[in-house]
Amino acid sequence: MAARAIWKGEIKIGTTKIPVKLYSAITDQTVRFHILEDKHRTRVKQHMVTQESGDEVPGEQIQKGYEVQPGKFVILSEKDLDSLNPESSREIEVSEFVPPDKISQQYYERPYYLGPDGDVKDYFALADALSKRESEGIAHWVMRNKPYFGALRADNGYLLLYTLRPADEVISAAELPKPLGREPSKKEVEMAKHLISLLEGEFNPADYKDEYRKRVTEFVERKAKGHAPRLSSVKSKRKTTSLDSALAKSIATLKKGKRAA
Repeated sequence: MAARAIWKGEIKIGTTKIPVKLYSAITDQTVRFHILEDKHRTRVKQHMVTQESGDEVPGEQIQKGYEVQPGKFVILSEKDLDSLNPESSREIEVSEFVPPDKISQQYYERPYYLGPDGDVKDYFALADALSKRESEGIAHWVMRNKPYFGALRADNGYLLLYTLRPADEVISAAELPKPLGREPSKKEVEMAKHLISLLEGEFNPADYKDEYRKRVTEFVERKAKGHAPRLSSVKSKRKTTSLDSALAKSIATLKKGKRAA
């Protein structure tokens, strides 16, 4: 099925504007279940009820509140919320270009493809320039009443736009508690390096699949045909008490596997 554009705009770099169409670069394949009533297998709906009495609250009586203190709320009307929306725009404005390694992987959130919308000359010229200079553009835009900032990069001759997380959503490693216990010995470090070298290879995304989704869909298909499938339980892994022995066991297993191959 051909990809469908979900938004249209234009990349703005200085006075240059390049019309583009935005496409989602990923598709959500999460397993989802419907909520059904047990006896008649009909779908059930959720209703808004008060926490104290459980009485249903009509839609016209629903309000949105922001809790500023425990039990104290500031009420925001739809008019209030509309007034807070950013100004609508179709521009993806690039403010600067940076090397890709200057953006931590923690900031990247969701990828989108940007395809040309009309004249392709400027579009592919920009994609080629980004690829050759190994740069990413820091971009700002508003889409469906929500402001975004992201990273614009080239990917296989096309433009790819990542939304980036705000700085206050990213946790620095410096904030993590320092590990307790002794430092690894020189022997353990060398064994760890050797273990890594034995597992070096090329990344192939096709090798990594959602095994849970596969198990669920296969189970559902068999059950839909009247079968009563049984799944074996997942075995828990044993804990090792020695880093040295664990590394040695892993290395021996990998070497044995390579000899057998």
